[in-house]
Amino acid sequence: MKKNFYLFNFFLIFFFFLPFLTEAQTIPVGMPVLESAYRRAQLLGKVDPDVSFTVRPLFPEKAFRIHDGFDPDSTLARNRKTKFNGIVALGKNYGKLQLLPIVWQNQFNSFHPAGYNDGIMVPARGYQTYISAGVYAKYGPLSIQFRPEMLYVENKPFDGFYEFYHKRSPPKGIDLPERFGDSAFTKFFWGQSSIRLTVGPVSFGLSNENLWWGPGIHNALLMTNNAPGFKHLTLNTVRPIKTIIGAFEFQLIGGRLDSSGYTPGLPPDWRYLNAIVVSYHPKWVPGLFLGMTRAYQIYHEDMGNSLNDYLPVISPFQKDKWGNSQTDAKRRDELLSLFMRWLWVKGHGEIYVEYGREDHSWNLRDFFLEPAHSAAYIVGMNKLFALKRWKGEFIQVSVEIDNIASTSTTINRMRGYHYEQIYPWYTHGQVKHGYTEDGQVLGAGIGPGSNSQWVKIAWVKGLKTFGLEFERYVHNNDYFVSKIRDVRRNWVDLKFGLVANWEFNHFLLNLQAQYIHEINYEWYRPAPVLNAQPTFWNPTKDTYNFHAKLGIVYRF
Repeated sequence: MKKNFYLFNFFLIFFFFLPFLTEAQTIPVGMPVLESAYRRAQLLGKVDPDVSFTVRPLFPEKAFRIHDGFDPDSTLARNRKTKFNGIVALGKNYGKLQLLPIVWQNQFNSFHPAGYNDGIMVPARGYQTYISAGVYAKYGPLSIQFRPEMLYVENKPFDGFYEFYHKRSPPKGIDLPERFGDSAFTKFFWGQSSIRLTVGPVSFGLSNENLWWGPGIHNALLMTNNAPGFKHLTLNTVRPIKTIIGAFEFQLIGGRLDSSGYTPGLPPDWRYLNAIVVSYHPKWVPGLFLGMTRAYQIYHEDMGNSLNDYLPVISPFQKDKWGNSQTDAKRRDELLSLFMRWLWVKGHGEIYVEYGREDHSWNLRDFFLEPAHSAAYIVGMNKLFALKRWKGEFIQVSVEIDNIASTSTTINRMRGYHYEQIYPWYTHGQVKHGYTEDGQVLGAGIGPGSNSQWVKIAWVKGLKTFGLEFERYVHNNDYFVSKIRDVRRNWVDLKFGLVANWEFNHFLLNLQAQYIHEINYEWYRPAPVLNAQPTFWNPTKDTYNFHAKLGIVYRF
């Protein structure tokens, strides 16, 4: 009887909203070539400047009012050799059926795991590949996007933390396995799939898609495509809601986070995640976007049944508003960030910043005394310089600084509580899996306690790009400070790479090839040699790695 009741209500809602035509098809977070092309198009004034690019995935057909979101500049439509474009109209244009692009991505690491912000791919040595394809169907307000993903990982052995430090405990408070098992494996995922009811600018549904919140290009503090997508209920905008005071975008989710199964000693329970992002574009300041993200996670067995247990993101921001230590007793982990993106269409550029806290302040006095406590930040700029001799061609310069490592204020507080280890961003003393899904961080791919400085310079023409990138990546500086404590042994990657995107009729190609020099790999330093001449800055264990990605997208 109860099942029939739910079915009746579903069909009642469906037919009531049937007359409202809308689109709820997404460009998945990290979609090769296309996602970055839309952001460049906004810098050039070719798409709606009210879209913040801080709440993703994008819904290009709704947000930018184009016919085919996978053909942003219509070059495919002009050059298509056949009449079939993968789209079939349904029910007198009340709906449609569309074949989604086929995505095949490959990755290789010669010596040890490297790479992040790559969705279902995992940190592994050797070769790995994933393929994704599917279909999108819509009728009235109802849409179904079925885009599963399949992953194969060679997962070759390598010298890792346990080989070097078998007597020293690894970083705690997080499900972040160094190696996903001891052999090759294949996995299947729901991927970028969803079912939605979309009316006007608002959509409600069940999704397994990756999310990216905030203005960052290289990293973001709370939501990226570093981990696989996860199951969640979502209420979100598909285009900006324009009001008399400006435009708003938002997303509110309630989801499930699971363990990797490769980190011993963790609770078997899954975690509930409640998170929100809100972006506001004031009508009086063109190109300015202000926003906030907030996330809570808690083990399922620790949850209550009140509204606040399911929607803690609407709770007060200061602990004293809860009454003493009541919030700590709930065994929840909170992350929060504020962000700003400022777009200058005439100047073909943008700047952005995101500031976050891993632990909210006790009260305003606490915040103003030590605003750097548990803080992280991202600062970046992105600029296109026109090449006057070659119409439609540009040089793109992108710079981003990501600082996730703890400040001296945080270290001092942690030691004041006599913790044996600093708990950096994404780790937690009570939620022992940390801020992860399936063994990978949901936020910045550089991971807990880490820092990064990234620069990319590229030639750009339409969907085509060709350029160079450099990154200095400091691995888990918090663990270094709390456990290693030897100024000669910081673990730092120096990455030099080639990047390219290319369009050829139905095909989109993408390439990344990096040479990585790892200084003090795994913080390792060999024991001193007897009777040898002591040298304070003598070389330690440096390693060299070749990291490459090659992908092909086929659009119908």
